Amino acid sequence: MQKTDQREMVFDEVNLMLAEKRTALSLLRTDIAIFTIPLSIGSILIATSKLYNPEKILFLMVPVLGGCTFLVAISLWLMIDAFVRLRNNDRRLDKIIEKNQFLKNLVDP
Repeated sequence: MQKTDQREMVFDEVNLMLAEKRTALSLLRTDIAIFTIPLSIGSILIATSKLYNPEKILFLMVPVLGGCTFLVAISLWLMIDAFVRLRNNDRRLDKIIEKNQFLKNLVDP
């Protein structure tokens, strides 16, 4: 009876680690989407650059480029955080698998 409870506890712990890994991956996906927004804005500005004179609309371009820089900085920071979380979760999963012979046989038959 005790082995079954212990095995269920290990499975719950592995399930929790995998849920945290999925959360980090979804955060990474969101960060990549945020990162593409400034790239899209930059592409539009470059594509339409013949239609305007940058010196005349500098008062509009500075806030737009500042916002783009802010979005890039935020997304890079969140990407680094997501990668750190993924690496930590992988380390924890490896430790759990190394401790438990049943999981070791299940993962590496």
